[in-house]
Amino acid sequence: MATKNEKGPSMIETFQEFKETKNIDRTTLVSVLEESFRNVIAKMFGSDENFDVIVNPDKGDFEIHRNRIVVPDGEVKDENKEIALSQAQKIEPDYEVGEEVSEEVEFQKFGRRAILNLRQTLASKILELEHDSLYQKYKDKVGQIVSAEVYQMWKREVLLIDDEGNELHLPKGEQIPADNYRKGETIRAIVKEVQNENNNPRIILSRTSNQFLERMLEAEVPEIQDGLITIRRIARMPGERAKIAVESYDDRIDPVGACVGVKGSRVHGIVREMCNENIDVINYSSNTSLFIQRALSPAKVTSITLNPEEHKAEVYLQPEEVSLAIGKGGLNIKLASMLTEYTIDVFRVVSEADADEDIYLDEFSDEIDQWIIDSIKAIGLDTAKQVLNAPREMLIEKADLEEETVDHVLEVLKAEFE
Repeated sequence: MATKNEKGPSMIETFQEFKETKNIDRTTLVSVLEESFRNVIAKMFGSDENFDVIVNPDKGDFEIHRNRIVVPDGEVKDENKEIALSQAQKIEPDYEVGEEVSEEVEFQKFGRRAILNLRQTLASKILELEHDSLYQKYKDKVGQIVSAEVYQMWKREVLLIDDEGNELHLPKGEQIPADNYRKGETIRAIVKEVQNENNNPRIILSRTSNQFLERMLEAEVPEIQDGLITIRRIARMPGERAKIAVESYDDRIDPVGACVGVKGSRVHGIVREMCNENIDVINYSSNTSLFIQRALSPAKVTSITLNPEEHKAEVYLQPEEVSLAIGKGGLNIKLASMLTEYTIDVFRVVSEADADEDIYLDEFSDEIDQWIIDSIKAIGLDTAKQVLNAPREMLIEKADLEEETVDHVLEVLKAEFE
């Protein structure tokens, strides 16, 4: 932009770069330009109230008019708001005292400092508007999946760029452990939150959030989009395994089958996106006992004792089912507990013949320290076979014992029955 009489490159460049500013609508841009002019004018003259500023970014020009009242010669008290009669009549011979004189002012004549001041003011205002626009854009996208290009990789986070050049951040804690990024590749993640400290938006993405898996499933399963199937709960160990509880409002639709697809076709792409995260889909049930049984799949449960007040469940299984219920590294039982929101303790079913041959733990005080026996009894295990039938992981976690201590106890007890 330039005034009608001004050809200086600095002014043209000043307005051209702001005219091309992204993400700011025309009305807002005009308002910012006018406000910036008025700020500079107010600094120079002490007030901008008697100035008219007209900005036209489409044509690339602007006009500034100063309005002053004609006063008799020698009575000018404020040169910014008043003009002597003789000076007014040089503009138009028929001006009289008390009339208002409006004359165009060339901004270029305000000097280099005024132009620099204007550029700084505009830059500050535009940056503020861009930050506002970015914040609002991504605030509305929280919980949605976005695609962005990997720009730079650091130890604590990956910096990504969206298609408009905005920076997005994927912290280490929000990355799937097996994720391996290359500069320039496009990845998908969910917008977890938008921080806005000091009006400086920071968009945080996540690939470990349960919502990311939920949105991926929604995109793959039309019945979820149509509201025929609902995802009730999700439990996830990112990159390793996940359990999803689904429910259908139409008896004709099998929610598990619809989500998995023919030969796993619908979850295959999700599994690949999640770095081969194993996904179990089960039917949700408001019957807690049944829900826990399904959550422990593929293990088959013999019986369950619930304590709803403390959200605890004692699950009894045949010996060959225990390892399935616990899973590798205790993963299956952890996910089942997360999904059902119940603390699950697993026990082997003991036959009556075995129970008759059982021995109280106190009988082993000569081989096992009494404090260890007391720690095990404190979690409800009083006999040797009860301990042998309990999962090793449970003894370590619940009784708060070292692995070596538990292994020693198990070795002593097993020897008794061999």
